[in-house]
Amino acid sequence: MLCITTDIYFSVCNSSLPWVPMGMKRRCCQLPSFILLCALVFLQTFRLGFCYESSKVAAGCIEAEKKALLKFKGGLTDPSFQLSSWVGDNCCAWRGVICDNRTGNVVKLKLQNPFPRSIDTDGMDYELGGAISSSLLDLKYLRYLDLSKNNFEGKRVPNFFGSFSKLRYLNLSRTSFGGAIPQSLGNLSGLLYLDLSNNFIELEGKDLNWVSSLSDLRYLNLGGVDLSNVSSHWLQTINLLPSLVEIHLPQCQLLNLPPSLPSINFTALSVLKLSRNGFNSTIPHWLFNLSSLSQLDLNSNNLQGRLPDTFEELISLQNLDLSQYTYLGGELPPSLGKLCNLQTLKLSMNNISGEVTELISTLSRCNKSRLDTLDLGYNTLTGRLPNSLGYLKKLRDLQLWKNMFRGSIPNSIGNLSSLQYLYLSDNEMSGSIPGNLGQLSSMIVLDLSENSWQGVITETHFANLSSLKELQMTKHSPNISVIFKIDPRWLPPFQLRYINIKACQLGPKFPTWLENQN
Repeated sequence: MLCITTDIYFSVCNSSLPWVPMGMKRRCCQLPSFILLCALVFLQTFRLGFCYESSKVAAGCIEAEKKALLKFKGGLTDPSFQLSSWVGDNCCAWRGVICDNRTGNVVKLKLQNPFPRSIDTDGMDYELGGAISSSLLDLKYLRYLDLSKNNFEGKRVPNFFGSFSKLRYLNLSRTSFGGAIPQSLGNLSGLLYLDLSNNFIELEGKDLNWVSSLSDLRYLNLGGVDLSNVSSHWLQTINLLPSLVEIHLPQCQLLNLPPSLPSINFTALSVLKLSRNGFNSTIPHWLFNLSSLSQLDLNSNNLQGRLPDTFEELISLQNLDLSQYTYLGGELPPSLGKLCNLQTLKLSMNNISGEVTELISTLSRCNKSRLDTLDLGYNTLTGRLPNSLGYLKKLRDLQLWKNMFRGSIPNSIGNLSSLQYLYLSDNEMSGSIPGNLGQLSSMIVLDLSENSWQGVITETHFANLSSLKELQMTKHSPNISVIFKIDPRWLPPFQLRYINIKACQLGPKFPTWLENQN
């Protein structure tokens, strides 16, 4: 007691803490007769406060919150007994329950389905379901709620969710909720993250204004929600959220992508995903004012016109997807090659023409090119593949099928040690196939079909293809110009799942190198 009293005396005299009253400090320090009394008062106050806080944490969590959790559990279906740990006094140790270390209040409920599929390979159903009890409102300090990938069988999102005044994170994706989205969610003024994607929910009327109330929101995902009723003004509403970093609105039937925006409020936007919406317009110019944009996905829309030559404005861009029936035409703009942070470029299934030499050569001059995926398939691209292709050292997926490329495969292809997928089928390519293809040990799929290759294929072409699973080399023309001449004693390093070879000379005997493809 005396040691603690002395410590408290010195801490009071020297303290700058706001909870020590100035008058008390003066009296305790200047009047020794009050030292012991002051110390005892502070000691008892400190001990009582400490005991009070400790009793809450030692008990596991707040008693009222524990009862609320048990009532919530009682309304759920739990076929795989995920909540079997919800017994005993220490509810802070229950699965998915996270408490504040200081106060003992429940601050997070992380009850997402731990498996991506509803039924795992062992036949067990891991989805929670049933009814969500309003007893959760007794969790007055709840900041984080994740119920994703469960199954609530078309029930409505509870209206009382809009009363979690301290909520910062709400994830209800893939939960099979149905009905209208409660506008009460607009009351969650401090919400930073909202994901309602992949459900059976819809807007209530033509009102998206509840979203504009979430002024602090940084992440918004309404993927799959029918927003056709607000397609004329959805962008103006979303633009009222200045803190947005990610917008995910795929397959929302938006139909309208405004060509202009008077001013942009979400200037920190990093991710914009608007795929499968049926837009019938050109690429809007306001997109190129988003200098922080790292991911832009507009695939599977009805975008038209030429690719604009202003992509260099998007200096942070890492992933660009304008693929699949977007009907974009013209030649590849030189500005695309200046995107040195680019990791994924998908422009397949368009009407893009011209050559790829300038694009690939410019990208290859980037210091430490990061390009991982290049998909230009199903266009009308022509010319030869440049030798600079081999300088895209990080390239993993190269899809150039269904074009009109000519000439041979550049020898530099052997430099692409990370390449896993190579699709060159249905072009007008010719010449011999380089033997250094056989050095690409990461290769999984090799498709060279429907070209006019010539020459001899030996075991060198397959020497180190230990990862190969799919091999295609077919040709509709009956004219045989490729001969497989492989040592009958050679054992392949791969185990194929699929092989398709047509109009090549394999015989006269059945190829022994195929006999061990189990």
